[in-house]
Amino acid sequence: MKTHVEMLKEMGVSSDDAEQYIDDLEKTLPKFGISDSKVRLAHFFSQVLHESGLMRFDMENLNYSAKALRSVFGRHFKTDEQAQEYARKPEKIANKVYANRMGNGPEESGDGWKYRGRGLIQLTGKNNYRAFAEWVGDDRIIDDPDLVSSEYAVHSAVFYWDTNNLNDIADQDDVSKLTKRINGGFNGLSHRKELLNKANGLLNMLELGASLT
Repeated sequence: MKTHVEMLKEMGVSSDDAEQYIDDLEKTLPKFGISDSKVRLAHFFSQVLHESGLMRFDMENLNYSAKALRSVFGRHFKTDEQAQEYARKPEKIANKVYANRMGNGPEESGDGWKYRGRGLIQLTGKNNYRAFAEWVGDDRIIDDPDLVSSEYAVHSAVFYWDTNNLNDIADQDDVSKLTKRINGGFNGLSHRKELLNKANGLLNMLELGASLT
């Protein structure tokens, strides 16, 4: 997969980020069948690159304005006054919106912030961190969840992909269905399609180049 560093750069990933993640990609993608076909690779890279802002972000940004809180987390912030109280306070926001779900405790437990989204496809919630720790074989993750945004940014994305059987959807070459499974809706679908087209073209070029050497 050495040539995929160049593919990532052509898709908009910075040289530093491509080099940072390529070794883990090389090690993990074959283990879980993601590199078994061009269609799987193309869908994996298009979804991961969209979710991570072209691999720039490995941790959830919760620095929302009051207006954004009302728009994104409206069921948690039913009034402008309540949204204003939490605006631009990421830790406070996380503890509220992720409280009492996904294995997290109540707002005052701090679990929402501790187990906020991390990794290239953001792992969120204590139950998911626990499942990932078991999957990757590293119990440190529960007490040190920042490992997911450092050592395991790629692994956590592959974990999500594997445990949700996303290879099966990728095999159908259905970007809309895959987006809905990952996103819960169709946010960013046009960008995901754009990245998918780029990935398909680049993978075809790389294959052609390999056949000529």
